[in-house]
Amino acid sequence: MVRSPLTPQQRAAGKRLGAYLRQARGDRKPAEVAHAASISPETLRKIETGRLATPAFTTVAALAAVLAVPLEDLAQICLPDLNLQQAG
Repeated sequence: MVRSPLTPQQRAAGKRLGAYLRQARGDRKPAEVAHAASISPETLRKIETGRLATPAFTTVAALAAVLAVPLEDLAQICLPDLNLQQAG
């Protein structure tokens, strides 16, 4: 199966997501965070650098849990034009 090339918007969203997660990681070692999220350190590095612009939802959810970041915040970063509102 061949994937379609990513759009410039998807690549930009991936870079924003990666930068945010890198900042949220702070001084924690990448290997520590990756292990806690059950992903490889290489996968975390690719996400943080924007090389993996569209990580799987379960990967993003695991990182959000490990870094104590609300998924809603990550959705706003990845999809800023959707004007997401809280349900409730």
